[in-house]
Amino acid sequence: MLLKKFLTARKGSERIGKRYGKKCLVLYCLFPSGKRFFMEKERKYSDIRVGVIGIILNDPQTDSSKVNSVLHEYSDIIVGRMGIPYRQKGIAVIALTVDGTTDEIGAMTGKLGQIPEVTVKSALAPKEK
Repeated sequence: MLLKKFLTARKGSERIGKRYGKKCLVLYCLFPSGKRFFMEKERKYSDIRVGVIGIILNDPQTDSSKVNSVLHEYSDIIVGRMGIPYRQKGIAVIALTVDGTTDEIGAMTGKLGQIPEVTVKSALAPKEK
């Protein structure tokens, strides 16, 4: 199911599909030639999981902007956020509550884990039967 060029969206955004009129996950791929490929995938309720993510920043002065840019990129799956500066130890702790597919949550934690001096752990609730 391809989308026309008139639909502009970023990876992981949830929108009402222009073609089908139902909630869907809009993904795109940007090729080196500059062409974009859009794909619309219906986001099923059974695929969505609730979870918590713990993030520890060992050097908050330098890493906070990188972490915030990743969190902004995935803001559509973040339900709640609590940040605690632990000044005695010189670190910062961020606790997130997320609601998304395992692919979306895994992609976000993967990007956060690649930032040096940042530790990320996640736990997901089991799927509902």
